Amino acid sequence: MMKRHNRRCRILRKVNSMDARAFYRTLWLSVALLVTLGWTPPLGAAIISELTPSSGSSAVGGNITWTVQASDTNPGPLWYRFRARPLNGSFKMIRDFGPSNTLDWTAINYDGIYVVEASVRNQITGEVRVTSASYDMAPRVMDDETPVISPTDNPLVFLYSAPPCPAGGVMHVDFWDLNDRVQSTPSLPCNATSSLNFYLAGLRASTNYSVRHIIRTGRRMYTGDILSLRSGSVPSSVAGQPFAKETVMQDSAVPEQDSILLQGPMNSPPFATDLSGNVIWYYPQRLTFLTKPEKGGSFFGIINAGTDPSGSVLRVFDVAGRTIQETNAATVNTQLAALGKRQIGVFHHAAERLSNGNIVTLGTVEQILTDVQGPGPVDVVGDMIIVLDSNLQVVWTWDAFDYLDVTRQAILGETCKVSGSCMSHFLAADGNDWTHGNAVRESPDGSLLFSIRHQDWVIKINYDLGKGDGRLIWRLGKDGDFLFQSDDDYPWFSHQHDANFLGDNSTLALFDNGNTRRASHPGANSRGQVLRVDEENRTVTSVLNQDLGVFSTAVGSAQNLANGNYSFDAGFVNNNSAISFEVDQTGRTIRSLKADTLEYRTFRMSSLYNGLQ
Repeated sequence: MMKRHNRRCRILRKVNSMDARAFYRTLWLSVALLVTLGWTPPLGAAIISELTPSSGSSAVGGNITWTVQASDTNPGPLWYRFRARPLNGSFKMIRDFGPSNTLDWTAINYDGIYVVEASVRNQITGEVRVTSASYDMAPRVMDDETPVISPTDNPLVFLYSAPPCPAGGVMHVDFWDLNDRVQSTPSLPCNATSSLNFYLAGLRASTNYSVRHIIRTGRRMYTGDILSLRSGSVPSSVAGQPFAKETVMQDSAVPEQDSILLQGPMNSPPFATDLSGNVIWYYPQRLTFLTKPEKGGSFFGIINAGTDPSGSVLRVFDVAGRTIQETNAATVNTQLAALGKRQIGVFHHAAERLSNGNIVTLGTVEQILTDVQGPGPVDVVGDMIIVLDSNLQVVWTWDAFDYLDVTRQAILGETCKVSGSCMSHFLAADGNDWTHGNAVRESPDGSLLFSIRHQDWVIKINYDLGKGDGRLIWRLGKDGDFLFQSDDDYPWFSHQHDANFLGDNSTLALFDNGNTRRASHPGANSRGQVLRVDEENRTVTSVLNQDLGVFSTAVGSAQNLANGNYSFDAGFVNNNSAISFEVDQTGRTIRSLKADTLEYRTFRMSSLYNGLQ
C-alpha cells in the first residue's frame, strides 16, 4: 500500500508545473490508474440519488430534462451516466459517465412507456449507484386515422405522427414542394399498438410542402391523406453566430441527384444548403468537427471545450438536434487505463460508423522521447485509433507509437507552436506535431485506411472487423511502398485529407492540399485526386489529378457523386473561405459554391437521411 501511496503522490506533484487543463487531465488519469492498480476505496455512506423528469407528461418527441440529485459523504466528484429503453426492450447508452447531472431526452418513432436509468459514480472511490424511472410518452395522434404534423424547436424540421399500422408492414413519409422534388424519410416497421413518428428535414425556408405517409405490406401499398405544412424562416444566427455567406461561383442547368451540400464549419454550427446556397437545415450547437453523416438521418460530431478531457465530446445526433449517444475522452481514458493502453488528450478529426455497427474515432497521444526527434527530451504528439462498441465501450485500439517509425519526423517540421494546429499537448510547452491524422475509414476488405497529414501518407491497417493485429499492410505516398506511374514531376499527394476508397479496394479519392509540393513548387495549387491502387504490384496510376485553381492550407474533402462526378472541398482558402467544387470525370468544373468561412468537410447528399454514396 505504501508503494501505491508514493506513486500517487509523485503523480499529483506533477500538477504544480501544469496549467489547469493539464491538472484535471492528471487528476482523472491518476484516479483511473489507482482503480486499475486495485486501490480499495474507503468505507463510508453510500451514494444517495434521485432521478426526476422536468415534466410529468409529454407527447412523443417532446423534450424532457432528467435531473439526478445525488450526494455522497465520501470525498470525490460525482459523475453521471444515462441509459434508456422501451418498457420491454434493452437499455441503450445515451451518455456515458461525465460531470453533467442532467440529460435532455425524448422518445422518437414510437409512443409508449420508457425506462430511463441514471448511474452515479464517485470518481475517487469508484462506488456506483443506479436509479431509474419510467415515463409514458403519449401519442400525438388522437384517433385511428388522422396523422398530425407538429413543429419542433428548429423551424426547418417538423414531426409527422401517423396512426398505428398492421404488424408486418413498413411505413415511410414522402414530402415535396411545388417543384415536385420528393424527399422520403427512412422506413419504420409497423406497430399495431403505437403511432409511428418521423422527422421531416431538408426543407426550404418559408415554403409550402405536401406530406403523406406510405405503408407497404407484401406487394400492397397504401397511402395516407395528403397534408400540408409551411416551413419557418431561417434565423439570423445560431449559437450566437450568423450563417456563412454563400456565393454560387459556377452553376449548372443539369438537375442533380445529390442536391444538398452539408457543410461543417470548424467550431461553428453545421448547416446544409441547396446548390443555390439557400439554408435548408442547421444544427443548433457549435461543433469543433462535423465528421460524418450516416444513413438514417444521424450525424457524428466532436466538441473540444473546457480544461479537462471530459470537455472533449464525441456525439451522435439526429436531424432535430437531439443527442442519440455521447461519450467523452475522460471516460474513454478510464477504459483505456483498464486495458493497459496510453491515455488520449482529446478526440479529433474523425468519428463514424463501421460496417458492424461499431464507431471508429481518433484521439491524440503523446510521449516525451529523448534524442529521437531532436536533442534531449522532446514532446511528440501522435494519434490513437479507437473503436467503440454500440454502448460506447472501447473494444480495439491502434497506437501510432507502437507501429510507426518515431524517428521519421513531421515532413515540414511542424510543431504545435509553429503550425498552431495541434489538437492538444500536455507534457511540454511545445510538441512535435508528428502525425496529425485526419481520417479513418473502413476499406471494403475490412481493413482501416488512415490518412496521416504530417507524414504525407495514407496507410492501410490490418483491422479485420476487430480481430486484426494492427500491423501495417502498406504505406501509400512519397517514400512509401508504392511506385507512382506518372510523368508528373510531383504526382504524389501531400498533407492530404479525407482519403477513402470508392466502393472497391483499388479506387481511392482524396483532397491533395499540396503543402509539401508547394514548398518545392511555389504557387502550386491544391488538387482533387482519384487514384488506381494496385496492391499486388504496389503501383499507383492516376484516374483524376485536377488542379482546383486555389490553395487550401488545411482541411478538405473528397467524394464521388451519384452522377459519376466528384466533389472536392477546398476548406481553407485565403484564410477565410471555402470552395466546394464539382468536377466531371475529365476534371472539368461543373459547379462551385463559395462560403465565407473555414470548413472542415462538406458532403453532397441526396437527402439528409441517405448519408453518402
